[in-house]
Amino acid sequence: MAKAIRFYETGGPEVLKWETVEVGDPGPGEVRIRHEAVGLNFADTYFRTGLYPAALPAGMGVEAAGVVEAVGEGVSGFQEGDRVTYTGSPLGAYSTERVMPAEHLIALPDGIEFETAAAMTMRGLTTSYLLRRIYPLKAGDTVLLHAAAGGVGLIFCQWAKLLGINVIGTVSTDEKAAVAEAHGCSEVIVYKRENVAERVRELTDGAGVPVVYDSIGESTYESSLDSLARRGLLVAFGTASGPIPPINAMQLAVKGSLFVTRPALADYIADPAERAELANELFGHVAAGRISIEINQHYALEEAEAAHRDLESGKSIGSSVFSF
Repeated sequence: MAKAIRFYETGGPEVLKWETVEVGDPGPGEVRIRHEAVGLNFADTYFRTGLYPAALPAGMGVEAAGVVEAVGEGVSGFQEGDRVTYTGSPLGAYSTERVMPAEHLIALPDGIEFETAAAMTMRGLTTSYLLRRIYPLKAGDTVLLHAAAGGVGLIFCQWAKLLGINVIGTVSTDEKAAVAEAHGCSEVIVYKRENVAERVRELTDGAGVPVVYDSIGESTYESSLDSLARRGLLVAFGTASGPIPPINAMQLAVKGSLFVTRPALADYIADPAERAELANELFGHVAAGRISIEINQHYALEEAEAAHRDLESGKSIGSSVFSF
């Protein structure tokens, strides 16, 4: 019998339950995977709290890496014994093994360890579409990135440096500032003691930045808008502090004819060919050592409640994984 984290009601970390579950055999178009490592993402808390709706009871988690143990009818491209990783629905990654649609799987190169894959598939693909699909960035551009010492942030800073893009990052502590700088962040703002928008203007000779990447949401929305150059773009890709408020179109005009987008990773990896292209570029950088994946927190899967508390408290630096 397999083990899994499930929840029967929305709420705090205490709603997560460690249970024995029956997995069964894969049906048509499905595979059974034995997990070797599971990713911990802030988006997991959105499902737990109900911000992202899910039919209850439900499993938890959308990212893991492991080995294909069985293949259902009609599955092509994968076979028993293949190393794979994935990110995305359906929920249920917080488990020792599971059955899931094969269409979500990504082949994992031999040169990348399972823990590394679980720590970077969602974060790395998110970084990939942020840097390669959202806005036509070019070498020499300067952008603002909130949560620069987070899981996405550390990958973003390294990848941006490879592309010649300067990153102004925001963090909450001097410790996190040092980590962000060590991973390629050009300038760091400790937002608890500095005015973010004013500092961005100082660093850009008053112009502001063409793009702000904001995964924080409610508490940073105003400073993000105020940091943008004329006709700049706010990429609101997360809501760690809560959803951004309703958008006032006139406010966007007054602040410089600004743009706002609220992208979701699912829409950038829905096309298998595009997903493969983004994943291959990511895997290539990681395998070659050009991008390092920092796993600073390790948990046993049954410690999911504690892991969620650490994540929401801001204690985490870089990526976190559940290991077996």
